[in-house]
Formats: sequence, C-alpha cells, structure tokens
Amino acid sequence: MLSRRTFLTGLGAGAATYALHACTSDRKPSGGAASSSSAASTTTTTVVRAAGDRPDPSKPEGVDLLPQIDHIVVVMMENHSYDNYLGMLGRADGFTLGTDGKPTNSNPDANGQALKAFHMANTCQLPRQPSQAWSASHKQYADGTNSGFVQSDSGPVAMGYWAGDDIPFYYALANTFPVCDRWFGSCLAQTFPNRRFLIAGTAWGTINNNLDFVTSGPQPPNGTIFHQLNKHTIPWKDYYTSLPTVGLALPFFQANSDKAVKVEQFFADAAAGNLPAFCLVEPDYDHTSEENSEDITLGEKFTSSVVDAVMHGPKWEKTLLIWCYDEHGGYYDHVPPPVAIAPDNIPPMLGASDAPGDYTRYGFRVPAAIVSPYAKRDYVSHVVHDHTSILKLVETKFNLPALTARDANADNLLDSLDFDNSPAFLTPPSLPKSHNVDGVTALCSSAGPVPNPAG
Repeated sequence: MLSRRTFLTGLGAGAATYALHACTSDRKPSGGAASSSSAASTTTTTVVRAAGDRPDPSKPEGVDLLPQIDHIVVVMMENHSYDNYLGMLGRADGFTLGTDGKPTNSNPDANGQALKAFHMANTCQLPRQPSQAWSASHKQYADGTNSGFVQSDSGPVAMGYWAGDDIPFYYALANTFPVCDRWFGSCLAQTFPNRRFLIAGTAWGTINNNLDFVTSGPQPPNGTIFHQLNKHTIPWKDYYTSLPTVGLALPFFQANSDKAVKVEQFFADAAAGNLPAFCLVEPDYDHTSEENSEDITLGEKFTSSVVDAVMHGPKWEKTLLIWCYDEHGGYYDHVPPPVAIAPDNIPPMLGASDAPGDYTRYGFRVPAAIVSPYAKRDYVSHVVHDHTSILKLVETKFNLPALTARDANADNLLDSLDFDNSPAFLTPPSLPKSHNVDGVTALCSSAGPVPNPAG
C-alpha cells in the first residue's frame, strides 16, 4: 500500500492525478439522540427520505430556495473531538467540572485506574498518538460507554484537552456564533472515509486512508455534490494549500481540475467579492491542519485568516461559513455517537483484524460553529448534525436531489440561522487573534508531559 507521505511527495502542483490527503423547515433527524448527560435535540417525527429526493419536491432542481445566502464556505480541519477543544467552553455540553474547576471525566487506563481529563502542557501533539483508526475508534466507543479511549491505541494522551488560553480565537468564535454540540463525524473511522461523506454522502466502502483505493478504487455510485453543482452550472471551487478533497473522487477531479485552485486565490476572491456559491478552503495537511504532531496554533491561525477574509469581504452579508473537523483524531469525547441512517447498501471493506461494524453509527463529536450575518446570537445547536448536513444545506439552497439516504435525512443547519429578523452580525464582531502570529513558526517543538501532572 502506498504511504501517505510517499504519495504526497510525488504530487506536483500541476499534476493531473491529484488525490487527497488527508436545519430547515423539514429538519428531519438522521439518528436517535445520544445517550449522554444531555440528549440531542431533534424533531419528534423521523421521516425517512431516499437518495434522489429533493428538499422541495414541488419545485424543479436547481431553483434557489435560500436567496439570503449566496456563498457557502466550508473550513474542515483535522482530528479533534469536541471535548478535546471545546470541553471547557462552558456554554454547551462539555466536560463535567469538579469544585476545583477541572474536569471529572475519566477513562480507565491499562491497569483499570481512572485517568481524568487533563490540560495539555503546550499546543504540540504526540507524533503517533492518539489514533482514530476504525478498530481504535470502535474500541473507544465501547458499546456506548465511551470508556475505551486510554486502552485503545490512543493511549493516555486521549484524555488531553486544550482551553481558551491555548486557542483564544476558536473559543471566541464558538462563544460568539452558534456552536453545534451535537455535530458528529460521519463514521467511526479516519480522514478519507469522513471526507468522502462530506462530498458524496457515503464512504463507498472505505474505512481507512488507503491511497491505493483513491487511485484505482470505485467511484461513489451517485457521484458527489460537485457533480450536482456542475449539472446546474452552479459555481464551486476547492481552494487547497497542499491537496484538494475533491481528489478523493479522482476521475471527476481530473476532469474538473480547473476548479481546484491554490488557497491564495481564495483570499483574492474573498477580497474581490468573487467567491463561488460553494467552496472548500483547505489547510496544508502537513503543517496547518491540526493533525498530530502539529502545533495546533498553526491551524488556528489559518482558520482565523479564512474567517477574517470572509467577514471583512464585500459579500459578508450573503455568506455562511462552516467551521468543523473531519473526525475526532482519537481524542476523548463523553457523548456516545448515536445511531445513523445507512447511506447505501455498500458495506465497509473489513479485513480479518478489523473490528466489526458498519455505517449505521456516527463518529464521535467534533467542534463546529456556524458563522454568518444571519447566525443566531447566543445560540447553541443541540440538533444532530454530521458532515452530510453540509450536503443537505447545499441541496436545500438549490433544491438538489440527495446523493444517499444519509444526506437525504440529514439536518440542513438552518436551525442556527434567523432569516426573520435583521441580521445579528451584519457588522462583523471583533474576535481575538490566534496566539500564533505568523502561522508559520510553531510555538513548541514537541508535546509536553502526557499526562500532564500540572493539568
């Protein structure tokens, strides 16, 4: 199997064979409530829709049903759970705190002793842990107890977390705009399967980051959201730094490589008011994606620059930005992922040593916020979302047919927006900067003690 590093190294900027590294009026939930201290809020009636169904069957495909929003921008970073980043936020479902103000949440270690969540010593991460692989994630889930994190391949660092002093921009973003405390990864697996859900509503059988499958595997049976946008001549772009997510559907990317452009073009387009109807904005997956072993402040600086460009661009009043993460990275979260609707009839390609499972359960929670002039002030969304909610939002705007049963039944994020009153954030709020000044120089060279006895 090709290694990710070898594959990345072999790609040139102009290569034709790119591949990737790594809530509406109908608002139908795509799964049951999580069995945790605070259950997910959903509508009371589940309506099972099918692939091919349109949000408004009475209207044709391609019609604009959300004229208030012209530009949907997605910034999907990598490998952090909700508790790992926002567990100390205070205004949503995070850690349970003791009288000392520290989390009481814990997991048993290899000896059965409880290891409590601890504050990471600095903003660097271990190079090979934690783990979000299929089998590790299923062990972490532990039949709904979420008690297998430390005993999985993640090890003790799974219980580490960061707080507002470490990532001040993210805490301000999540305290200012609607934060989603029931946004789950789309499956209990790694980057590639979850990003496939983002663009196609299905992992189409994958459970890992096997690059051989990218270059020679099958394609999603119903195509991607980009296929649908092309069909109706709706403009889109994948603004990438190192590699574009659209490369996961390699033949389609090869035929549409003009729509994958370097990230510098995003900042130019945002400043000129030329953003497309839908776009992804992607970090450098070797340095600024926030995956281990990176310094997370580098990624926070990247995200802050994207948000700033959107908020201070001439089309801010017609823009919606989504900040989220592809999966939990192997870090602890206390909310068990609920049952999800199977996207299709394609089973996971499991090896002999892989944990049994399928795609009928979400992955662990990830940080997410909805940034827009129309965002509700002081709002926490408890509605179940996953990455296919982004598909449902795009489908809702343009009345596009669902790609799979998963996005057909996903919530479309509109619970976080208010179109009935004057936009609460028409004047962009002032947000603090990341601790990282230039986004290039790391603030540390390696992770501190794990666990951190001072945390």
